[in-house]
Amino acid sequence: MKKSKAAATGKMRTEASSSNNSNNRSRGETVVADCGVYRSSCGYCKSSPGRTSIANGLLAYSVTVDDYQDLLDRGWRRSGSFLYKPDMERTCCPSYTIRLRACDFVPSKEQLRVSKRMERFLDGTLDVKKPTQFVGDPSTSKGACSCVRNEVSSSAENESLPCNNDKKNKADQILHYLSDQIDNAVNTCVETGEFPSGIQLPKASVKKVSQAKRKLLVDGIENLFYTSSISFQIAATLRRTQLPEKDVQHIKVLGQGTKDNGPSPTIIAEKLASSFNQLPETSGLSIRACNGHLNFYSAAKQDSFDEDVQIVAASKESGKECDSKSCLKKGSEHPQGKVHRLQIRLKRSTFDQQEFALYKQYQIKVHKDKPDQVTESSYKRFLVETPLVYVPPSGDGTVPPYGFGSFHQQYLIDDQLVAVGVIDILPRCLSSKYLFWDPDYAFLSLGKYSALQEISYVKANQAHCPSLQYYYLGYYIHSCSKMRYKAAYRPSELLCPLRYQWVSYDNARPLLDRRKYAVLSDFATLQNGESSLPQDSESDIGLEHDGIVQEDSNDVLMDYEEEMIAQEFEDFDYKPESETSGLTSKQAEDADITKILIGGNGSRVRYKDIQRAFESIERSSLESQLRGYLRVVGPELSERMVYTLGNEE
Repeated sequence: MKKSKAAATGKMRTEASSSNNSNNRSRGETVVADCGVYRSSCGYCKSSPGRTSIANGLLAYSVTVDDYQDLLDRGWRRSGSFLYKPDMERTCCPSYTIRLRACDFVPSKEQLRVSKRMERFLDGTLDVKKPTQFVGDPSTSKGACSCVRNEVSSSAENESLPCNNDKKNKADQILHYLSDQIDNAVNTCVETGEFPSGIQLPKASVKKVSQAKRKLLVDGIENLFYTSSISFQIAATLRRTQLPEKDVQHIKVLGQGTKDNGPSPTIIAEKLASSFNQLPETSGLSIRACNGHLNFYSAAKQDSFDEDVQIVAASKESGKECDSKSCLKKGSEHPQGKVHRLQIRLKRSTFDQQEFALYKQYQIKVHKDKPDQVTESSYKRFLVETPLVYVPPSGDGTVPPYGFGSFHQQYLIDDQLVAVGVIDILPRCLSSKYLFWDPDYAFLSLGKYSALQEISYVKANQAHCPSLQYYYLGYYIHSCSKMRYKAAYRPSELLCPLRYQWVSYDNARPLLDRRKYAVLSDFATLQNGESSLPQDSESDIGLEHDGIVQEDSNDVLMDYEEEMIAQEFEDFDYKPESETSGLTSKQAEDADITKILIGGNGSRVRYKDIQRAFESIERSSLESQLRGYLRVVGPELSERMVYTLGNEE
């Protein structure tokens, strides 16, 4: 085999020039090594003896954010630089990729209570002296974790709420702040030539939308908090003003679609909203133009805007990379009348000693790991190392202000690190990987709170990157009742493991109630009244039919499978299986492996160009592996990603 590979590599050097040109993309390239099919013990169904968890694996040297997005949409996930995809038909606990569209998210009463609990904690009205228990993952060999939170006290706990004058002053400050930002947007439009120059345009005025009026509005915009009619005032001013000939064209552009070609408040509002999104600060609010009005919406549906939170955008230089310092910060100044201060910082995925100390504390106290099991090297491989190629912000509406790639989102209370969310920000989604937190703050349900913040991030950044619409929660395991909490983030969708179509959870659940493995896109068959679908026994599935389990333990279980995968990856010697991972003989014959992109020692060619360089036996073995690879990644990705035969490090 070595001789054949050497010959193939030699031929690759002569064939590589044309392929290299086509794959020299601005966002890098994806290079993977095939780990084949691997088996491991399952952390969810302890009733199954042996290595019953079966998955396909790839070791990634580098992965573009576009390719990883497409891999997610085929059921893949990553743990560090290891990519894995459950073999859904054979594994003991099928894991379905779950996501939700952020703008459609409807928080449950429990999720609203989590937000309210944080607000009460920040303003000092939450009684935190009562011990709060959280339950560990009962499905792990470590057993149930019955850890009691340490008492948290504050010298300011008994302080009274801010007086009405303080609240009024804070509300006035927000209105003035938003008015100033609109005036800045108007000036920006003048400077860029969007609006005529040399005219005294009116100053903006922002009004707060009362809760009573919000309830009268149509569903979906009850998180509207502020509005401005400045566009109507600007349009009226332009109509009254005698403009020089050079500015007449501006009026024609601003009046497109109107009967008299006069300035249109709708077009003016849209231009202001576009300019506003490019300003340094957005105060935790999103802005949209609606029928000539500039409307400001909070990141989540709530009764009152969380005024103690501020968002500071990244550098104005859109092409500048984020460094290890935070490029997103909430509550950077201690809010008036608040006992505690919450900060949320977003940073590139790099090793941080303070984060590692928190991770070690979390693993020992919550998951009951032994101290010598939690090492810096394992932490780095699991949560720091990433194959994703970072894409810096572009400022053209295709990349969000913080770029695409792997990030750590830090949560600090009174400058103390209390939680870290490990996330990937991709062209169409924010993918949540893992969360670890300070056990002393278990009473704040930081797992749920961080999920709400990550959903809010997606919603807030759609103005900068319209393609960023979804929040991916990892895998949903219906046969494990403790993992069903993910479906509580509604309305969610599950990925069909056969056709890779997204199916609403409500449609998929009847199928999953029947079988662990189900072709979810067959839900229409069930709806049509055909009940001939096969069904597993309840004893095999172990389901609870009284609804989704919503326990505090889901803060502990958040993507725990990622950690188990990481541990298996460290300890297990992966060897590609010769089997084609479920391909029938007919599928194996039809699979066109000749277009697969092959790499070795920096060269890139199609397999068809080097297949004759292998001897018959070696070629048969390699082609069996390539068919299995093609099946799990799909034709499009197999032609884009580099399947390496040589050293790419």
